[in-house]
Amino acid sequence: MGVAHGSMLLIYALVAIAALILLITRFKVYPFLVLIIVSLLLGLAVGMPMDQIVKSFETGNGNTLGHIAIVVGLGTMLGKMMAESGGAERVATTLIRWFGEKSIHWAMMVVAIIVGLPVFFEVGFVLLIPIAFNVAKRTGKSLLLIGLPMVAGLSVVHGLIPPHPAALLAVQAYHADIGKTIAYGLMVGVPTAIIAGPLFALFIHRYIKLPESNPLSEQFVSKADPKPDSELPGFGVTLFTILLPVILMLIGSWADLVFEPKTLPNNLLHFIGTSDVALLIAVLVSFWTFGAQRGFTREQIQKFCGDCLAPIAGITLIVGAGGGFGRVLMDSGVSKQIVELAQNEHLSPLLLGWLVAALIRLATGSATVAMTTACGIVAPIASASAMTVKPELLVLATGSGSLIFSHVNDGGFWLIKEYFGMSVVQTFKTWSLLETIISLLGLGLTFALAAVV
Repeated sequence: MGVAHGSMLLIYALVAIAALILLITRFKVYPFLVLIIVSLLLGLAVGMPMDQIVKSFETGNGNTLGHIAIVVGLGTMLGKMMAESGGAERVATTLIRWFGEKSIHWAMMVVAIIVGLPVFFEVGFVLLIPIAFNVAKRTGKSLLLIGLPMVAGLSVVHGLIPPHPAALLAVQAYHADIGKTIAYGLMVGVPTAIIAGPLFALFIHRYIKLPESNPLSEQFVSKADPKPDSELPGFGVTLFTILLPVILMLIGSWADLVFEPKTLPNNLLHFIGTSDVALLIAVLVSFWTFGAQRGFTREQIQKFCGDCLAPIAGITLIVGAGGGFGRVLMDSGVSKQIVELAQNEHLSPLLLGWLVAALIRLATGSATVAMTTACGIVAPIASASAMTVKPELLVLATGSGSLIFSHVNDGGFWLIKEYFGMSVVQTFKTWSLLETIISLLGLGLTFALAAVV
């Protein structure tokens, strides 16, 4: 069988992506299995040497997981400690006190941006949804008005702001500066979150009527009676523990400004500033601030760590398989073909990063897979491109693309549908639309920033 060339390669890739969507949505095959099967079939169809197909998939899978599995595991442990200690509740009650009930939807966006930094979207969502249910009950407002700003905050952080794992991978792939990426990410992310979150929620919650009873909400509200203030960790300690990885990563990115490169202190700061080490330190600190100080025994802390890893096993496998699929796309020559097409079209690297990530997001449903795969495809073009573009802005453009229109192949879609008690159509009108607003606004503001910096 001959090796496929040119436009045939692109046709095979499109068929593979269509098959992915069909198998996941229509035939309900588990995404992890679909990604493996489609990757192998794509390799065979385009005529890759058989002994290389599996190797190619395993390489992509390993490269993606090597970094992400550690970050996901540590981020989840940190989130779990925060939930069990009442740290998340402390943040919520303090914000209600500061913002007042009238502006509580702004508070939910702020808390989501803070909490979302070290953890995956799904993890941040599961941590904060009990807070949202309680706030909605306490204030008598629609869950959409409280919940949509929260998911907007989580989503923006997920796609645009390191040290979130997806954004961090993009920072590495494009060789961007992490400090600058965080600064630009906040410039683009905060206005985007405001429009897609509180402002969109104020508009849409009038048109969508949620069912009177929500079994999930009743479960959280009755169980999660607010603890007395004396039993919660302090606000300062909570904030410090959550933001510790961010602080350490920022210090790492400034190492060259403080010490001579290649000296011991410089190397040490870079070492502490890597995402794995920064998160590890934060988790160990949380065992003290959220664990021992709150009266948890060593056995209980051990149990929290073990329990919280089970739910993320599936996410981690799917993300790895997405990396494998991306690698097969690369090694089969599909990426090269997309590159040539893009170069012939003379798309700006920013638009290309956004477009490739958007296409993969629509195909696989995972923002993280979209971002990791798109970086692999776009990074070589960006470096070869005649147009010079700041790598930090490439991270933001790719991140914005990876958030577009979440639909039935995205775990987050079903998570939000079930917790909010919505129908599929209502979920499209609220959550999917919110994600698309973030994606388009993020791209627009990235272009605006590119004109200035």
